[in-house]
Amino acid sequence: MARGCRTSGTDHLTDTEIETEAGSNLIEVTVTELAFALKKTLENTYGRVRVRGEVLELARPRSGHIYFKLKDEKASIDAVCWKGVQSRLRYPPEEGMEVIATGKITSYPPRSTYQIIIENIEPAGEGALLAQLDKLRRKLAAEGLFDDERKQDLPYLPEVIGVVTSASGAVFRDILHRLRDRFPRRVLLWPVLVQGKGAAEQIAAAIEGFNALAQDGAIPRPDLLIVGRGGGSLEDLWAFNEEVVVRATAASDIPLISAVGHETDTTLIDFASDLRAPTPTAAAEFAVPVREELLETVAEWQRRLVGGQARMLTDRRTALRSAARGLRDPRDLLNVAQQRFDDAGGRLKRALRHGLDRKRHLLEQAGGGARLARALSMDISRHRDAFADPAARLHPGLVMGGLNEASGRLARLGLALRPAALRRFESLGSQLDASARLLEGLSYQNVLMRGFALIRDNAGLPVKDAGGTLPGMDLVLEFHDGSVAAKVLDGPSDPRLAGPRPAPPKAKKPKSTPTKPPGAGATRSNTKDGGNQGNLF
Repeated sequence: MARGCRTSGTDHLTDTEIETEAGSNLIEVTVTELAFALKKTLENTYGRVRVRGEVLELARPRSGHIYFKLKDEKASIDAVCWKGVQSRLRYPPEEGMEVIATGKITSYPPRSTYQIIIENIEPAGEGALLAQLDKLRRKLAAEGLFDDERKQDLPYLPEVIGVVTSASGAVFRDILHRLRDRFPRRVLLWPVLVQGKGAAEQIAAAIEGFNALAQDGAIPRPDLLIVGRGGGSLEDLWAFNEEVVVRATAASDIPLISAVGHETDTTLIDFASDLRAPTPTAAAEFAVPVREELLETVAEWQRRLVGGQARMLTDRRTALRSAARGLRDPRDLLNVAQQRFDDAGGRLKRALRHGLDRKRHLLEQAGGGARLARALSMDISRHRDAFADPAARLHPGLVMGGLNEASGRLARLGLALRPAALRRFESLGSQLDASARLLEGLSYQNVLMRGFALIRDNAGLPVKDAGGTLPGMDLVLEFHDGSVAAKVLDGPSDPRLAGPRPAPPKAKKPKSTPTKPPGAGATRSNTKDGGNQGNLF
């Protein structure tokens, strides 16, 4: 040991002695040796420490390590968190976060600074945890994980209920007891850690595992999930605030009830679940109805249904009886109809008899017509002449028999047809006379008699207007007493502006054309020299 370093209990050296000894007895060391000696001294003296401070100047280089400073009101210390450690941190450091860092004190020889190598970080107090919780809550809410539109309705009476909680805690027993009291159901337990390292990952895996079960598998897929644990501090309930748990809850296809802590405890899983229960026992109450109350409700509905049916039948029976009293006796209705039928039958017989008498009278009146008699005589003579020659070639006996039989039939037929034929001939003659008078009244010949002429082309078709003519076109003019040929001298013009035209040469009168049907076009023409020539305009 150097002389300047005396043990306690000895007299201190004077300044002169120190200067003399410093110049002759101190060991000479290099900077590196001194730096590492100090490093060793720090590590041996302090070892592992817990330091509380605020995280500042946080840096995350590409190497994966984390560098920052821990600072309080009067001092600061450098902190380093290696890559392998920071990936296992439950609460990664954030800028401005107040934490309690656990690690080893050492120095950094290249800069002659001392620092702490971080092994674990915890938020310093509940305020820091709440700040971190609020930051995560705002992030997940912005993604829509807490929206009401995502929440599902709970089944009224689930067949299978899945529970995610600790197997050793009282929560599962409370849920089973409450379900047994209200409405016993089949329950599946997925045991998990509910606090500490790895708890969040197990809870998320349990939720996803229940959702992954097949509907018809060996293990039935639950119709409802309950995720819960008992009460505790904010740190104890932190696993239910982890992002992985919240995302698994929001993504669950099975309706989920969160039952974490007591009524005053709130975690992020409560925002993402379909229903929040203040306690695990309350979650069991929300999951199933009370069996006795349900049976009583069904019984009450049955009583109301039976009573309603009885009242309906009574009301319908009363209404039917009231309606029956207002109806007439069906026999009265049938009697009236029978009477009308009998009356109509009597009148029908009289009408038939009267009709036959009238037809007989008309037949007798028409039976004496001379025209029918002459027609029948001529018809019989014609048929007799037609049969005379073929009959001569037949066997005499057959001829005589056939002629006699035919003559008899013809005579009987003539007597029967004579009255009807006379009436028919008279009716047809009247209709023919009326049609002849109508045709004569509508005939265009009457129009020609008043001084008009019908103009036709070479094809015999009527020319209805001047636009249908061309210069040099041959025409035929039909008058009431004959027809003449004509030729068009020029195109159509306004008759009011046209001057007199020379008469065309007299044409030879053609044979009279047949009378055309009514409706043919007719035009008036000025004739000259007895109607044998005409001018066209």
